This record gives sequence, structure tokens and C-alpha cells, in this order.
Amino acid sequence: MRLRNKPWIDEAIREFADFLYTELPTACAGRWGDVFGRPTAPLWVELGTGKGQFIAGLAERHPEVNLVGLEVARGVIFYAGQKIAERGLPHVRLVEMDIAHMEEVFAPGEIDRLYLNFSDPWPKARHAKRRLTHHAFLARYATLLRAGGEVHMKTDNAGLFAFSKEEFVAAGWLLREVSEDLHAAEPEDNVRTEYETKFSAKGQPIYRLVAVAPAAGGNHA
Repeated sequence: MRLRNKPWIDEAIREFADFLYTELPTACAGRWGDVFGRPTAPLWVELGTGKGQFIAGLAERHPEVNLVGLEVARGVIFYAGQKIAERGLPHVRLVEMDIAHMEEVFAPGEIDRLYLNFSDPWPKARHAKRRLTHHAFLARYATLLRAGGEVHMKTDNAGLFAFSKEEFVAAGWLLREVSEDLHAAEPEDNVRTEYETKFSAKGQPIYRLVAVAPAAGGNHA
């Protein structure tokens, strides 16, 4: 969903400048642990934070982890910034950016876990390469993840879920915790996104999996 342009956000977002980057933080690549002042803490990254319900909830449950959220839309990441500020979460950074630039912001083997929550399914076959679980993206993730690093994926789209499972397996990833209806027996540690709460209320099943990067992936940590 696209939000209407709100000119006041360009000024208001500056309030979060200590943890929300509106320009590519290329100087952070390979040194995110130092940025947080916790060089040995795991680094988890969410691709597409939306309004921040998930990353804020995840941060509250995992104060021991360094968290970075990426979101291309300023009119959306602003509200994520509000949540992080209101809840006082010093171990979170947000970056306004397109994931096309991931390799400029993270070093090979630097990330421990990636989250893909309700990504655009791009349902038309000719758009398959745009899906964030297309094998071209998986190859990039495998490089940025440490050996044994994981992708945690949730979606409401059955077609995207089936496609994703095939892509992961074909690329040599190990699938774990595969669920066709996450909320039928919802794990206590599940953190819901805005979309997840809305879709679940309508009776829509939520699909989830954890994919472990192949050994040939980010083996640089």
C-alpha cells in the first residue's frame, strides 16, 4: 500500500537522525557491531520494515541482538522511527534505502539473520525476478549471511510461498519450521507484523519458513 506524500515528513524525520539513516550508510559496511558498540552481538536485518511493528516488537524481545531495518518509503519508515523512539530501543537502526544497495551497506558474512515479512508477491510470471526469494536474491543473501545464517520468511500468499520453497531448495538451502498455517498453533515467540494481524483476523492462513544458508554462502565471518 502506498501512502500519500506528506511533505512535513522530510522535516520531522530529522528527529530520528541518531538511529534512522536517510542516506546510504556505506561506512557501516563490515562494522555494524562497532556502530552499536557491541561488536560480538548477532546482527539481524529486516528487509522492508513497513511501519515498524515487527522490528520494534522483535527488539523488545531480543535486547541482546543488533537490529537493522531497511525500508524504501520515507512515508512508511517515519512511523517505524516513531515506534523505535517511543519505546527507547538503542539496539535498532533504520535505513531508508532500496535493497538493491545491500552490498554497499553490509559486508560478506556480516549478517546472522534476514527477515522477509509479507514481501510483494509479484504474481505475474514475467515479474518473477522481482520476488525477494528469486534465486538471484538468494545468492546475494547467501553471500551477506554468515555460514549457517538464516532467512525467516512470512507471507499470506500461497503462490509466493510455493515458489519460495522451490527456489530455496534448488539453491541448496535447508528448510526448517515450514508452516502452512502459522496461527493454527502460533509459537510463543512469534512477533506479528501489521499485515499479519490484519490478514489473520480475516481468517487468512499465514505461511512461514526458516531457510538456512548453504555452506558455500557467507563463510567470511
